Amino acid sequence: MPKISGSARNKLVLAVLIVVFIAGWVFLDVPPLSTLRTWADTLGPWFPVAFWLLYILITQFPIPRTVMTVSAGILFGSVQGILIAITATTVSAVISLLIVRTLLRDWVEARLTHPAVEQINRRLEERGWLAIFSLRLIAAVPFSVLNYAAALTRVPVLPFAIATFAGSLPGTVLVTIFGDTLTGEANPVVIAVMAVLAVIGLSGLILDARLPARK
Repeated sequence: MPKISGSARNKLVLAVLIVVFIAGWVFLDVPPLSTLRTWADTLGPWFPVAFWLLYILITQFPIPRTVMTVSAGILFGSVQGILIAITATTVSAVISLLIVRTLLRDWVEARLTHPAVEQINRRLEERGWLAIFSLRLIAAVPFSVLNYAAALTRVPVLPFAIATFAGSLPGTVLVTIFGDTLTGEANPVVIAVMAVLAVIGLSGLILDARLPARK
């Protein structure tokens, strides 16, 4: 039986993961609250762990994490809900970063040779935490897509994780506490604070663009 080369093996693994990703994106969805409550009754004290793992799994895909965050507030209350949501958010982001970076970055980098791309990479490598932190404050920036994009740069893992935690924390706290937005009635306080966070995030991006990168 002929041996499979390392390159062929990587391509095969990548193809399988792409199929799994597409299948997950199409078929995976956030369970309704009624289902989550049933799981809570069944799993008892293990339910917070199961919910935390489900949160990480769901947010690997381009699925808005807001529903999971709201559900955390409804099911666990403010304090425990915030703790579960923000830690799951940070761990999920790091996992996405490492998976995409391991499988795709070398392939992408070999094809992105424009000097502007190298300049962006260098800037993110030096202080990528500021850009990540600023973008996390902007609710309109998709969580998972930012993870994928950051994985294709040289932003270090630890600053990425810290910036994700700090930048996601304000919005996570708000969405967890104001779980009543699940009813579809937009809370004006939440909207106002989200707008302020977006302004702060955009200001951080402007500041990062104005700061010189080291040669």
